[in-house]
Amino acid sequence: MSDKRLFLLDGHALVYRAHFAFINRPLINSKGFNTSAITGFTRTLWDLMAKQKPTHIAVCFDPSGPTFRHEMMESYKANREEQPDEIRASFPYIHQILQAFKIPIIVVDNFEADDVIGTLAKQAEQEGYQVYMVTPDKDYGQLVSDKVFMYKPGRQGDEVEILGVKEVCEKWGIDRVDQVVDMLGMQGDAVDNIPGIPGIGPKTAAALLKQFDTLENLLAHTDQLKGKQREKVEENREIALLSKELARINTEVPIRFHAADYTIDPFDRDWLSEIFKELEFRSLAQQILGQEEEKPMAGTQGSLFDTAAFVSQDSGLAKHDIAENTLQTTPHTYHLVDTVAAQTALVTQLLAAGRVCFDTETTSIDANDAELVGMSFAIQPGEAWYVPVPADPSDAQDVVDRFKPLLEAPEVEKIGQNIKYDMKVLRWYGIRVAGKLWDTMVMHYLLEPERRHNMDYLAETLLRYKPIPIASLIGSGKHQKTMRQVPVQDIVDYACEDADITLQLFHRLEASLKAEPKLMELYEQMEGPLVRVLAEMEYEGVNVDADFLKQYSDELAEEIVALDDKIQAEAGVPFNVASPKQVGEILFDHLKIPYKKSKTKTGQYSTDEETMSEIAPDYPIAADILRHRGLTKLRSTYLDALPQLINRKTGRIHTHYNQTVAATGRLSSKDPNLQNIPIRTPEGRRVREAFVPRDSDHVLLAADYSQIELRLIAEISGDEGMLDAFTNGLDIHRATAARVFDTPYDEVDRDQRNRAKTVNFAIIYGAGATNLSQQLGISRTEAKELIDTYFSRYPGLKDYMEKTIQYARDNGYVTTLQGRRRQLLDINSKSSLARSNAERMAINTPIQGTAADMIKIAMLQVQKALQEGGFQSRMILQVHDELVFDTLKTELETVKRIILAAMKDALPGLKVPIVVEAGVGDNWLEAH
Repeated sequence: MSDKRLFLLDGHALVYRAHFAFINRPLINSKGFNTSAITGFTRTLWDLMAKQKPTHIAVCFDPSGPTFRHEMMESYKANREEQPDEIRASFPYIHQILQAFKIPIIVVDNFEADDVIGTLAKQAEQEGYQVYMVTPDKDYGQLVSDKVFMYKPGRQGDEVEILGVKEVCEKWGIDRVDQVVDMLGMQGDAVDNIPGIPGIGPKTAAALLKQFDTLENLLAHTDQLKGKQREKVEENREIALLSKELARINTEVPIRFHAADYTIDPFDRDWLSEIFKELEFRSLAQQILGQEEEKPMAGTQGSLFDTAAFVSQDSGLAKHDIAENTLQTTPHTYHLVDTVAAQTALVTQLLAAGRVCFDTETTSIDANDAELVGMSFAIQPGEAWYVPVPADPSDAQDVVDRFKPLLEAPEVEKIGQNIKYDMKVLRWYGIRVAGKLWDTMVMHYLLEPERRHNMDYLAETLLRYKPIPIASLIGSGKHQKTMRQVPVQDIVDYACEDADITLQLFHRLEASLKAEPKLMELYEQMEGPLVRVLAEMEYEGVNVDADFLKQYSDELAEEIVALDDKIQAEAGVPFNVASPKQVGEILFDHLKIPYKKSKTKTGQYSTDEETMSEIAPDYPIAADILRHRGLTKLRSTYLDALPQLINRKTGRIHTHYNQTVAATGRLSSKDPNLQNIPIRTPEGRRVREAFVPRDSDHVLLAADYSQIELRLIAEISGDEGMLDAFTNGLDIHRATAARVFDTPYDEVDRDQRNRAKTVNFAIIYGAGATNLSQQLGISRTEAKELIDTYFSRYPGLKDYMEKTIQYARDNGYVTTLQGRRRQLLDINSKSSLARSNAERMAINTPIQGTAADMIKIAMLQVQKALQEGGFQSRMILQVHDELVFDTLKTELETVKRIILAAMKDALPGLKVPIVVEAGVGDNWLEAH
């Protein structure tokens, strides 16, 4: 590695790239400030400094005013959108961060950053430096040489890409890097509004340069061109030459490279720490500064920050009656309660409180496999009690039983953070936690579904307090202990703090929910009670036939081996089918299959599913490789993995339902994710055969909403055509095809129905003409005409979408029929990409969110009926629009009626008929 390595960063390009990398899920701090651009830029900068070890560095930015190119062409960059407000607000912080790092910031009036970088790069090259131009902008390729490289930072798992002369020429399809400007002169650059020659794209431009070498030589020999191409080139001669000059990076900017000005110096830690604290960059602060933020020690004389003045009004959380920007402190006292007398007295005190916040300390994050180490309780801020639970099972049960009257008291409300976990732990000790449940994680989720909801985040953003990290007690990595191995005295502060902090969070969040009556109603009637239902489902688990999974895995293993042999024979040479790189080389180099795309950022052929599916109809080896991949993934992800997740105590699999992840309100599952079991292929569907009843006296019953989202969009939009189709029991996709293609309903063919089905679901998810054209394999013009026709046939749907987007623009959010709210921070963004993403969310959220609310209401009603009726049948799975029950055969018909009624009537008063399909079987596949 050279000891003279200069890195020149294209500031504006990297900031924009960072901002749009988070466009679908922007990073918002507790003040409502979008930190996406700052976070991404800082991560890129630090990653570069830590891994590449530059000796010299600088960041170049564009000037605020016009440049010399605007004098050449007034409309240069005229089609660029106005800078988004979020990016504009980020630049002052980015400049401060660079100043704290002591990194030079270079701006030269009248010249863009690429001109400045080009000039410095060429000067430094002459002084023996290896220069790396850090940018995602491909135009820099014209500057590359033996000592000057393009450095494209990685993103979303991609590796860093460093391009030299060879890589640039391959990427552009040219012989020399100086031909980059010729290419741009011919094809233009839409981003910078460089016109180029109409009708000439990258492939044509590369072919013309192969023939003519330069743009000027092409213009001198237009007589060798034919037809419209000759006409276009000759008509746009001057424009092409102008375009080439606009694209040429100026390396004569009035600036000199003085090495001493660009050296890496120790950064200002205090200044950087202040900036990170203001922006709430906890992980970056720890990564870069290598230290935790200071906090008061939790103990008898510590203090908790007690303020909501730091919460933005825009965050949806109510402020409290304290002075703006003032910190109130509350002394707190934590007690160890380790005698029978003290524990008995504590139970009496807590029972009288009416509301109790509690938390458990255990030996595992898996509630179904954890031992109880202790319990903590709080009823007022600043005071909490810790009750240790012995390791001996009999002694442990004695302690838990002592608190049973409290935990099972229906009149005492229970408060917790992720209280579902604590309830499941206690079930293994014979405790069914009763009383109204207040889960601070779920409460915050309703108020701000897009944010994080873990206790550390809530404490730091709402209370301005950093809790004791668990790692300080049990360590991390291979030396990590369990809580059982930590001395009791060391646990007291940590455990009591959890209960204390959670109680304080509850008070903040309760006030905020009370200020939003619709959200409070949603919590009290749906999300709060659902915690108990999910705890029961997770505790019950589902029975899995491990022998079937083993047999099926062996069966697929044989087929995979046979497929591998077949693929090797088709290739004619041995290679690793599991290696995307080798697959690309075999298909496109060895077998000479035409490759229609650009290579990946690392210079490899893409062999993703889309690429392989395109060539599979004509090349059987591609189809075989796709099948090989699918079977291999199915085998490793499910057939071999699921048996490892069978609980040793129950012999069943216990998934964990996430209630606070999807902003639409949908549940998700993990460990394992049972909602992602594939159903589109016969092999994938067979995995469901492994899910079986608990014994021979039970069967599985599966109940599924039919086309619920399409029915709900008909209901919400009030479109007469869609409502009519559902009311009359018509096939909605066939009915849509009949309307869109002007074909009698009975004469709609399979292709028309499939197209209509694609359009129906594309509209729900806000897909435009480009997306639809890709899905249907038609031109964008055809797709646009299809969408226009669709909306002309369903005008109510079009009206709904326009009104919903306008409502979102006016209010900043949309709601489901039940009042669930989703904030749309980018709905009025000046960035068309950010705005269009927000518009799609605005259209989809009321539909998908209402569907999620419906099945949650149905789950609550079914669970209530099963419990009140004393039924032995159990609800064991929820997969989006489907519920699965482990049903006692003698209860089957009664339970089936209960389920169907609850699901159909979850939202009474709808105009659209709700259809629920139910099946029964000896495994999940049979029941589906």
